[in-house]
Amino acid sequence: MVTSLKIATFNLENLDEDKVPPSEYDAPLSVRIAIMRPQLERLNADVLCLQEVNGQERPGQKRQLLALEAMVAGTRYANYHMATTLTTRDEPYDERNLVILSRFPILKYQQIKHELTDAPLYRKVTESPLDDEAGKISWERPIFYAQLDLGNGRVLHVINLHLKSRLPTTIKGQMLDRFTWRTGAGWAEGSFVSAMKRVGQALETRILIDSIFDVAEINGDPAPYIVVCGDFNADIDDVPMKAIRGMVEDTGNPGLVGRVMVPCELSVPEQARYTLKHLGSGEMLDHVVASRALLAHYQGTQIHNEILPDESGAFRTDAKFPESDHAPVVATFEMD
Repeated sequence: MVTSLKIATFNLENLDEDKVPPSEYDAPLSVRIAIMRPQLERLNADVLCLQEVNGQERPGQKRQLLALEAMVAGTRYANYHMATTLTTRDEPYDERNLVILSRFPILKYQQIKHELTDAPLYRKVTESPLDDEAGKISWERPIFYAQLDLGNGRVLHVINLHLKSRLPTTIKGQMLDRFTWRTGAGWAEGSFVSAMKRVGQALETRILIDSIFDVAEINGDPAPYIVVCGDFNADIDDVPMKAIRGMVEDTGNPGLVGRVMVPCELSVPEQARYTLKHLGSGEMLDHVVASRALLAHYQGTQIHNEILPDESGAFRTDAKFPESDHAPVVATFEMD
């Protein structure tokens, strides 16, 4: 029997309850739900990786994902298995959680941050005053990894990512205000530090991918089904994506051909291949990347960007565009 398996990723752009007092710059949650719930239903996903899901607090209770619960109420996802990133207090983070919703049972899940790579040390050269010693450059978010039970002894390894944005990291003494840099060198160093975070987390992700392949080889298991989903803040030929893909063109090692990871959007016509608009240009920052074993079951990808807004212009606040500024991506596989 052939079973359809749809795997989707969607950055919900700071999904949260209404602020108190209300903000003129944000759309009410009810308005966002009216626009975005149909987007989620259109995906019709069996596995849904979400980014930027904020947590909400109630007196005397642990933080919960109440805005997400309201968003998926009455949809197929309301009864899905759910896993989310957690703080050391065993509750969701206040902001920007990674969430996996799955029709299939979740066997286990974990978040990984500097467990496979140490935080690099770097001494900033434009900050004022200068620090005497190098400091750690830590990723902003963990890698979220889960194993799903597809049945018949098959396991799907799901990695949900939200890599550091392209916005420069603040450098002490280099900001005149929130949006204005004191010097070009300060902006350049802030961008360099952000790139270090983005590529570093991609490296840790690739180490995780290789460890999954290693375990399968040691145990004599079939090649694993692996999918990496999320907001990479990187296009297909940027270094973070290249690190995760592990192409023979880059490694020069044909012995690694079985470990190459493949971006599913490659089957989408190039002119339609974008998930975010910035100053009129489309960028493909959100990806579903599959291992070769999973790719053998691949049928196609859709990017739901038909009416994706460009929020990068002046005065284009979230109140005017209640939907996400990212388009969802869904890849379809058929499993025997």
